[in-house]
Amino acid sequence: MNTGAVAKLLGVSQSTVQRWVKQLQLEMERNELGHYTFSKEDIHLLKQVHEQLNNGVLLQDVHVEGRKKRTGIAAPQNDTASFNKILARMDDIESRLNAKADDVASYQLLHHRSEIEELQAEVLRLNERIQQLEKKHAHATAPLPSDNLLIFDQEKPRKRVRKKNILTMLFGF
Repeated sequence: MNTGAVAKLLGVSQSTVQRWVKQLQLEMERNELGHYTFSKEDIHLLKQVHEQLNNGVLLQDVHVEGRKKRTGIAAPQNDTASFNKILARMDDIESRLNAKADDVASYQLLHHRSEIEELQAEVLRLNERIQQLEKKHAHATAPLPSDNLLIFDQEKPRKRVRKKNILTMLFGF
């Protein structure tokens, strides 16, 4: 049977049947045009899938019994020359990686050292500036001798401000 006939038999669309085959990795026969051809066993598998989906099972959780499994055996190769070549290349890459890491760490240390030296120089400049300002402040706040004081330098007694009565403020007496 082709995909359309199986879809009508199950009551689903053709794209649904194709999606089930692809997502569940079912081994289905194909014709010379690449279309699926389903045998009775294949239709039975798809009916199992349809029943499980109707019972509320998610597509990724569907379990198909009797599915054809792919089998294959990988022939072991004893090619020690290529294995040794790969190991030598890995050692070379690892040594270059370690050298690069050392270079980066050295660069960062030198950069941090220069930043620290710049900050130390800045701290020294700031300390000198603070000392200069403290000297100026001490000189400016030093008391003046009373015999040299001019009238402007002497402090005048402040006149006592009288508080006005609220009635005076309102009526201007």
